[in-house]
Amino acid sequence: MKSLTVSKDATLLQTIEAINVGAKQIALVVDENSKLLGTVTDGDVRRGLLRGLALDASVSEVMNKTPHVASPEEDPQEVMAREFSKSIHQLPVIDASGKLIGLLTDQDMLVAAEISTPVVLMAGGKGVRLFPLTKDVPKPMLKIGDQPIIEIILRKLHAQGFRNIYISVNYLAEVIRDHVNDGDWLGLKVTYLEEAQPLGTAGALAQLAGKIGEPFVVMNSDLLTNCDLRQVVKFHKKQSAKATLGVREYSFQVPYGVVNIDGNEVESISEKPVHRSMVSAGIYVLDPSALGLIPTDEFCDMPTLLDSIKSQGQKVVAFPIHESWLDIGRHDDLAEARNNLDHWLDY
Repeated sequence: MKSLTVSKDATLLQTIEAINVGAKQIALVVDENSKLLGTVTDGDVRRGLLRGLALDASVSEVMNKTPHVASPEEDPQEVMAREFSKSIHQLPVIDASGKLIGLLTDQDMLVAAEISTPVVLMAGGKGVRLFPLTKDVPKPMLKIGDQPIIEIILRKLHAQGFRNIYISVNYLAEVIRDHVNDGDWLGLKVTYLEEAQPLGTAGALAQLAGKIGEPFVVMNSDLLTNCDLRQVVKFHKKQSAKATLGVREYSFQVPYGVVNIDGNEVESISEKPVHRSMVSAGIYVLDPSALGLIPTDEFCDMPTLLDSIKSQGQKVVAFPIHESWLDIGRHDDLAEARNNLDHWLDY
């Protein structure tokens, strides 16, 4: 239970770390006597980030101070069945004094239902920053432990209920096809989108025009994340968006005092300021109507497609991803993934 708890003085970043380490999509805020003060779900965090909260904001900014709770005398199965009907998926257990003694969750009681939402994995890149490792092996086939990156992704998708998978291939495509095959051994249906030449991060999607009739997920095949993609799809539909872009906060500190000047007059000085930006996380949800904006057999990057959608007055929204996330683009990233096997191989 300790890994799931944070103090009332915790920051948003510390709360996110507790959610990720606990792997229950919730953090429990307690006082020095372990009395429950409130809860923070991953959804609470996301809404806070969308409101513009910084990672050093107080947990109190996003905390639910009146959460649903259970007592140790109640039957866990009955309690979760009742609360699940109210869309409550985690339930703290407290004693008569309000002290936290446990957590009930539907994750231990339910098997992920199969969903029809298609997922497209973009796997056609050359992975030039990882040469010479990618000279004879495409980046998605580099191994983390004894499993290629793309297999880990596919197993995570299966665990979340996804079954209908498309993989775009170009560079060393046969290596990916020989390993994944039709996906049946993973409980998946895999179809390949062949790129005769590199088509960018969106170009291969043109092949799906007329073949998909519902919103679908697009994901880079060189990233590992514990984000529940079902939540991204749910968010996309609720927003009635044409495109949803997964984003993460990226911050860096300038190692010097920054001087703002007007002409030769100093207006202000900031000592080693921290700059924060939202960056693309390589995860998208698109409405099938967006496929008509992609030229056939021509190079098209995802930013170009999103700009085209925006230029038509259509809605493009951002979904903050605070869960564990790693883009394996460099040798250091690959080493980090390999040094944290247990974390990434948890389906």
